[in-house]
Amino acid sequence: MKQEMDDFLEFIKIEKGLSENTYISYKNDLDIYYEYLVANKIFDINNVKSKDIINFIEKYKDNNKTTTIAHKLTVIKSLHSYLYETKKIKENVAENIKRPKLKKVLPKALTHEEINKLLDIDLDTIQNIRLKAMLEMLYATGFRSSELLNLKMQDIDMVNYIIRCKGKGNKERIVPMSEVTLKYLKKYLEVRPMFFKKEKPSDFVFLSKRGTNINRTTFFKEIKDILIKKDINYNISPHSLRHSFATHLLEGGADLKSIQFMMGHSDISTTKIYTKIANSKLKDEYTISHPRSKRGN
Repeated sequence: MKQEMDDFLEFIKIEKGLSENTYISYKNDLDIYYEYLVANKIFDINNVKSKDIINFIEKYKDNNKTTTIAHKLTVIKSLHSYLYETKKIKENVAENIKRPKLKKVLPKALTHEEINKLLDIDLDTIQNIRLKAMLEMLYATGFRSSELLNLKMQDIDMVNYIIRCKGKGNKERIVPMSEVTLKYLKKYLEVRPMFFKKEKPSDFVFLSKRGTNINRTTFFKEIKDILIKKDINYNISPHSLRHSFATHLLEGGADLKSIQFMMGHSDISTTKIYTKIANSKLKDEYTISHPRSKRGN
């Protein structure tokens, strides 16, 4: 049974080209699923029944968010679908199990004032210079955090103000870079050699104190530290800047197809969610500003 799961993980990593973070999340969920099956004396994947999967989901429902449960079920359904299609199991017992309904929540986009407050960072340390460059680039490009952290020196064309980015499924896209972003990137590149720990420096743009590419944990901690320092009590993550990038572009008149390309969305319906955010903001502005929007008029 473990071998079948390992075969599936190898398939999604090599054939599907999933990112390292997605691969790890799939592996973690499958490890939990495997332990559950073994604990219930199921040692052959062909012996798994629909009720076993339902019982597994029920067990974790109380202590996890709906999105977490939905993800676990997605992983399990993908596993059984793969095994059935490759004839490693006789029946796809997960096929008709319905995913829990997720409440649709619009992503939070920061206001221009909130963006300015976040990006107003004192450039008094090399770590702050690095963080400033990273946050400016996130907001200016709409990169996912993994795309930013995996960026290499050869991906940046400072002459033409463009960055080549490898996104989900190793799909490459070209994203323009603003003068402001380039300004702070150059400031960082001036101090970047101070992060070198080896004779042969790393190709990654943003380096840790060990001279390797900075990891998610360090990056997220630095953001959290800057929020505390600035007394910002609303939640901000790298993804907040990605959402803000798309929303502010749309509010500024950019067309959906351009935003879709820059964000690396394979389906434009994913990008269309930002029209709802923009429309929601328009309604708020109307309610506040228009004299006929007041009740009783």
